[in-house]
Amino acid sequence: MACALIPSLTLMPRGAQAQPAPTLRIAVEADITSTDPHYHNLAPNKAISAHFFDPLILQDEQQRLVPGLAVSWRAIDDTTWEFKLREGVTWHDDSPFTADDVAFTVQRAPAVPNSPSSFGLYIRQIAETTVVDAHTIRFRTTGVFPLMPVYLSTFGIVSRKHGEGATTADYNNGRAMVGTGPYRFGTWAQGDRITMERNPAYWGGVQPWASVTTRFMRSPASRVAALLSGDVDLIDALPTSDIGRVERDARTQVSRTVSNRNMYVFVDHLDRLSPFVTDRQGRPLDRNPFRDVRVRQAVSLAVNRDAIVTRVMDGAAEATGQVMPRGWFGWTPTLPPPAYDPEGARRLLAEAGYPNGFNLTIHCSNNRYVNDERICQALGQMLTRIGIQTTVQALPFATWITAASRQDYSMLFGGWGIDTAEPSSPLGSLLATFDRATGQGASNRSRYSNPEVDRLVAQGLATLDDEARRQVFIRATEIAMRDVGLVPMHHQVNLWGVRRGLAHAARADEWTLAMSVKPAN
Repeated sequence: MACALIPSLTLMPRGAQAQPAPTLRIAVEADITSTDPHYHNLAPNKAISAHFFDPLILQDEQQRLVPGLAVSWRAIDDTTWEFKLREGVTWHDDSPFTADDVAFTVQRAPAVPNSPSSFGLYIRQIAETTVVDAHTIRFRTTGVFPLMPVYLSTFGIVSRKHGEGATTADYNNGRAMVGTGPYRFGTWAQGDRITMERNPAYWGGVQPWASVTTRFMRSPASRVAALLSGDVDLIDALPTSDIGRVERDARTQVSRTVSNRNMYVFVDHLDRLSPFVTDRQGRPLDRNPFRDVRVRQAVSLAVNRDAIVTRVMDGAAEATGQVMPRGWFGWTPTLPPPAYDPEGARRLLAEAGYPNGFNLTIHCSNNRYVNDERICQALGQMLTRIGIQTTVQALPFATWITAASRQDYSMLFGGWGIDTAEPSSPLGSLLATFDRATGQGASNRSRYSNPEVDRLVAQGLATLDDEARRQVFIRATEIAMRDVGLVPMHHQVNLWGVRRGLAHAARADEWTLAMSVKPAN
C-alpha cells in the first residue's frame, strides 16, 4: 500500500547540553482508562502500552512500517499471510517469545469484555491462525486483504503465560503486565502517574533512561509551569497560546508536526426524539431534526473553520472538509473545507421546516483534545447565529466518552487519530454502520449508516492495487461527506514542550513516548 509521509521534526540542542538523567520526567494531558493493551482503542492508552508491549510491526514517527516482533512478512497466496518472528526475544520474566503468544493475542484482542472501542476492527479479517513453528505464523483471511501488515501494527502482543485467564483488572494492578517492550511496568495510579523501569534485555537496544515517570496533568497551565520550572522534561499538548513563551525561554523548546488526528462534529442520526434537542419553548420536537441532511448541511455551513484555526487554534491546525490530512493516502482535492455561509445555513434550516431553529446542547471533553472546550464554545456561538440556540456542556473525557458511547448526546465534538495512515481506519470506525459482532463502526457514536459506504469500505479492504484502493476509499469518503455523516473540522498540529539539550522526534500519531526522547549529544 502507499502510505503518505508526514515530516517530523527532531529537535537539536540550542544551548547547554543536557546530561543523561537516570529518570525521564513526562507530563501528559490525557489519563489512560486502563493498562490492558486491548481494552480500549484509544491513543493515550496505546501510547502508554507501547512502552511495555511491542506489536508485530512498528510504526516510526512518520507512520512508516518497520520490523518489530516480526522481521519479515509476505502474502504467500491471495488469502494467506506469513510472518517470520524475531528470534531471541524474551518477555520481561525472561521466558521466550514465540508464535504461540501471537496466536493467543489475536484471539484475545477483539474479545476483551466491556471494551469501549474494540480492536476487533483490525482482526476480524483473520479466519484462521496457524503456528508453523516457534518463529513462523500464518493468517488465513476471509478474502483478499492487502492491509494486513498495517492492521497488525496497531496493537501490542501479550504473553499467553501471563494473559490466559487474565482480566483487565489483572493488567491494571500489574499482575499481567509482562511484555517484550523497552520498559517494564512499575506502578499506575489512575489520575496521577505511571512509572516504568528500563528493560536491560530489550531486543531493540537499551534505552537511555533508567526509569520513566509519566504524570497525568490535565491543566495546560500546570504542564507549562512544570516544564518551565524544570519539574518535568517533556510535556504534550502544549497550549497554542504558549508556543511563543516556550520558544523564548532559554531552557525550553517546541517540537511540532502535522497530526493524523481529524477533529469533527457528530450529530445524532438515530430515528428517535433526540435527547438534547427541543423547540424554542423547551419542549421535545416531534422528530430528530438531524435525520434531515439539510439540517446537517446547515450545521457544516455554520462552522467558520478558518476562524477556529486562526483565533482558537492560534494557527496550529489545518481546516478540512474530509477525514484524511492533506497529501495523505486517500485525501482528495474534490473535498475542500466547506465555505462559511451562515445565510445559506439559515435557508437550509427553513427548507427543512425549522425557520425559527431549535434549542440544542453540544457535548465535548474539556481535557482530551487541543483547546477542546474553547472550540466547543466557538461552535455554540456559530450555531446560535443561524438559529440553533446552543448550550455547551464540557465534561472530563472519561465521563464524556462513556455517555457518547451510549448515544446519550444529540451533538458531540470529538477527534480520531488515523493509526493506519490510510482511510480504512476513519471510514471503518467512524462512518461504517455499527456492528458489534464484526467491529465495524466501533466508534460510530452518531450511528450514521449508508450501505453504499459499507460496500465501498469492504471493497477497498479487498483491493490489492494501491491506486484502485485509493479511488475506492475516495468514493466512500465523498459519499459520506455528501451525507454529512460527520462534520469535518480540522487536523491538529501536534505540539510538545521539551527541555533544551534533549532531542525529541515528533510523531504524527500524537504519541508521547519515552523512546522518542534522547540526550541531544
